[in-house]
Amino acid sequence: MPRSKRKGSCGCCRVEALIPVDERGQMVLPKDVRERIGLRGGDKLALSTVEKDGSVCCLVLTKAEALGAAVRTALGAVAEGLLGDTPA
Repeated sequence: MPRSKRKGSCGCCRVEALIPVDERGQMVLPKDVRERIGLRGGDKLALSTVEKDGSVCCLVLTKAEALGAAVRTALGAVAEGLLGDTPA
């Protein structure tokens, strides 16, 4: 059964694993997760936080290349909105 169709999955996010953090603050992402997202040694991840009531409640890891593409897309849309359909 596809991951998004599994019972209890909302389709937007899910708990993939419980990951221990060692005394140096390091953690290891499970191999199946790394393989599914195409993460390789040397890749960069952007760490984002979500705050609720003044405290960080969630950490989100995004492949840096995906974040960069999303920012470029968003900025392109903003630029188009500011410039309109004026010829170059």
